[in-house]
Amino acid sequence: MGDVIVFGAGGRAGRAAVREALRRGHRVTAVVRDPARHPGLGAYGPTAGRGAASEGGGGEVRVVAGDVTDAGRVAEFAAGHDAAIGAAADLAAPPGEFFPAAARALLDGLGRAGVRRLVVVGLASVLETASGTLLMDTPGYPGEYRAFSLGHAAGDEALRSADTPIDWVVLSPAGDFDHGGDRTGRYRTASAAADSRISYADFAIALLDEIDAPRHHRVHVGVETG
Repeated sequence: MGDVIVFGAGGRAGRAAVREALRRGHRVTAVVRDPARHPGLGAYGPTAGRGAASEGGGGEVRVVAGDVTDAGRVAEFAAGHDAAIGAAADLAAPPGEFFPAAARALLDGLGRAGVRRLVVVGLASVLETASGTLLMDTPGYPGEYRAFSLGHAAGDEALRSADTPIDWVVLSPAGDFDHGGDRTGRYRTASAAADSRISYADFAIALLDEIDAPRHHRVHVGVETG
């Protein structure tokens, strides 16, 4: 059992990560901007906002309000944890500002807190295909998402260029999420491909595997159901 902090725990990937961590018996701190907007996080145990036994696992969860771009708050909440997951996105903020700011604040705050493992939820569009081309640069890829993709790319670059002791990895679907997909318990690494899919539950398994038994370091890795 370990202590895992999940930033952006109110989103679909974040919620799946919380559930998987609890399934494995971890104690979890779930960080969201406004806990009142995410009452379902408390459904993973008998109480919200305090340590609570999870359903089907031996872990505990507490829900706190925080901003992933505030390094001081990151350090405060992360103290005493063994690893962190960064799954936050602010769709109201310019992506080219938010994602690198979040990456820098996570590295700074986790470093102050003594947390050495960070797993970030990334985006397939900035992952290379088998031919070496970024998915977002392949013919027919939707151009309306390019600004969001470039924001994620800037976040990845903030991680790569940082002089940090944090052992980070970026994981993303190799293509997209299978939004209605079930937990199969199977996944594999893969180059980016527009038709690749993985369920949120299987993606969460990959996230927690990189905490419980890290295999990838300082790289962006795509995963798909397999």
